[in-house]
Amino acid sequence: MKPRSGGIGDLARVWRAGGYSLAGLRSAWQQPAFRQEIVLFIVLAPLGWWLGEDAIERVLLVGSLVMVLVVELLNSAVEAAIDRIGKARHALSKSAKDMGSAAVLIAILLVVFTWATILLPRVMA
Repeated sequence: MKPRSGGIGDLARVWRAGGYSLAGLRSAWQQPAFRQEIVLFIVLAPLGWWLGEDAIERVLLVGSLVMVLVVELLNSAVEAAIDRIGKARHALSKSAKDMGSAAVLIAILLVVFTWATILLPRVMA
């Protein structure tokens, strides 16, 4: 019987998966929205870390920014899959792209809500 691969010791699989992830990030970098969100992350993440008074606030401030990047990656994946199918206009393609865009908007609103909830009481005091 052949030894089963895919276990925790299968470092080649982990290496390949890391390569696929880097390829995905390189592909996402081609999207202007992702680049803009990365720039905002680079500016705001250290600020969130500094402004957070404890670990929970830091996780919320920085984590909400990470969430925008994750949702943008998923949105870009949906758009790429739809574009792969074809450039012809179709109601379902439009709906899928619009929902992906709405998900990014909601993630951005989560950042605004999180930052405002944590930081506004300090400004108002």
